[in-house]
Amino acid sequence: MKYWISALCFLFIGTNGWAQREVIDKVVATVGGELVLLSEVEEQRALMASQQSNLPDDVRCNIMDQIMANKLLLNQSKLDSIMVTDEEVEVQLDARIERILGFMNNDVTQFEEYYGQSINEVKTQFREDLKNQLLVDRMRGQIMASVTVTPSEVKTFFSSIPQDSLPYFNSEVEIGEIVYKPKVNKEERQRAINLLEELRERIVEGGESFAELAGKYSDDGSARAGGDLGWAKRGRYVPEFEAAAFRLEKDEISPVIESEFGFHIIQMLERRGNSIRVRHILIKPDITDADLELARSHLDSVRHLVMNDSMSFSLAVKRFGNEDQQSYNNDGRMVNPATGNTFFEIGDLDPDVYFTVDTMDVGDISAPFMFRDPTGERYFRVVQLQSRSSPHKADLSKDYSKIQMAAIEAKKSEFISDWVSDKVGATYIDIDPMFNGCPVLRKWTVDKTARP
Repeated sequence: MKYWISALCFLFIGTNGWAQREVIDKVVATVGGELVLLSEVEEQRALMASQQSNLPDDVRCNIMDQIMANKLLLNQSKLDSIMVTDEEVEVQLDARIERILGFMNNDVTQFEEYYGQSINEVKTQFREDLKNQLLVDRMRGQIMASVTVTPSEVKTFFSSIPQDSLPYFNSEVEIGEIVYKPKVNKEERQRAINLLEELRERIVEGGESFAELAGKYSDDGSARAGGDLGWAKRGRYVPEFEAAAFRLEKDEISPVIESEFGFHIIQMLERRGNSIRVRHILIKPDITDADLELARSHLDSVRHLVMNDSMSFSLAVKRFGNEDQQSYNNDGRMVNPATGNTFFEIGDLDPDVYFTVDTMDVGDISAPFMFRDPTGERYFRVVQLQSRSSPHKADLSKDYSKIQMAAIEAKKSEFISDWVSDKVGATYIDIDPMFNGCPVLRKWTVDKTARP
C-alpha cells in the first residue's frame, strides 16, 4: 500500500516536492528561468531507494540530469507560449486525487492523515507543480511529434542488436471480448427518480442546502465538495448532462435527468461565456442480484450463438457489446494499455482474464464472468482466446510491432538529446559545485563562447 501511494504521489507532483520536505532546500541549478532545488533530487532518490536496494553511486547525477532536462523543457514551453488551461489542471488534479483515494478504499480520513492536510489543501499545494508537469509533457510531445521510423530503419535498428543481446519474449496471447452492462430494473429506476424528486423539492420548496444534501446523498466523488464539479467548457460532460446544464440560469435547478452514470439534478452556480460551474446530486440505481443474473444469462445466449456458428464474434461484438469499451471499435480485440497493441504477456492480464484463458485453446470462448471497471460499475464479459505464441527470441517477422516501438523510442531518445544539446548553448545554465564530479552533467556546461 505505502509503495503504491508513494508512486502515485510522484505521478501527482512530477519532479517537485512532497507534502512535507525533509531536506533543507537550496538552489542547486538554474536552467533559464527555472530553479532546481536540492530537495527535488533527494526526494526522487528516496523514492528509488524505496523500490530497489544498492543504488549506483552516480544516482544523484543521473537524477539531476533528468530534472534539468525537464526544467529546460519547462523553460522552453514558456518561451514558446504553450498553454495549459486551469480546467485541464483541475481535471488532472481530481483524477490523481481519485486514484490515490482508490488505493485507500476512498477513506478521506486516511488520506488527510497521510498528507497532514485536507484534500483541498493538497490540491492547492500541488496545483502549480502539476501545471508545470503538463507543460513539460506538452513541450516534449510537440518536439517529438514528427519522430517516426520507416520499415528500413526498423530493420537497421534490429540488425544493430548483437545476436547474443536479442531479448527473449515470453508467450503472448490476443484476446477478444464481448462486454455487456447489466440493465437496471424498472423498480430501481423509479426509486432513484423518486429520491431525486424528493431532494429537489426539499431544496426548492423547503430551502434546504443543495451542497449539504449532495454531501449526504450523491453517489460520486463530488459529494465531498457539495456536488461542485468546478469550471468546465462545452464538451466536458456527457451529452444529456451537458444539454441540461447549459439550459440553466444562475441558481436554477434542473428537473431529474438521466445519463449513462445514473440520474441527476443540477444547479447552475456561475457562467462565464462558454464555461459553466455547476453542482449536482447523482443517484445510481442499484443493480439487484436478479438484474445480474439476467445479464449473465443474456450474455451466455450470445456466447452460444457464436459457438454454434450462428454469428461471428465480430458481429456479436457490434450487436450486443458495450459501445463504451475500447475493444468495441476493434472487433472486440482487447488493447494492451502498456504497448498500444493487441498482444499481452499472460502476466500482464487482469487476474480474472488470466485464470480464464490459461487453460483455453485458441478459438475457445469462455463462460460469462463479472468484473468491475475503474469506477466500480459491474459488467459481464465473455472472452475468446484468438492467438497464443510460444516463448521465443526476438524475431523481426514475428515481433515487428515491438521492434518498431523500440526503434521509435531509441530515435526519440536521440532526438531529445540533440534538442537539449542545441538549447543548452542558448540558455543560461548554472550548476552548484557539489555536482562537479558528475560526468553526465558536462553537456550542461558547454563553453558558449566557442559556439559560432
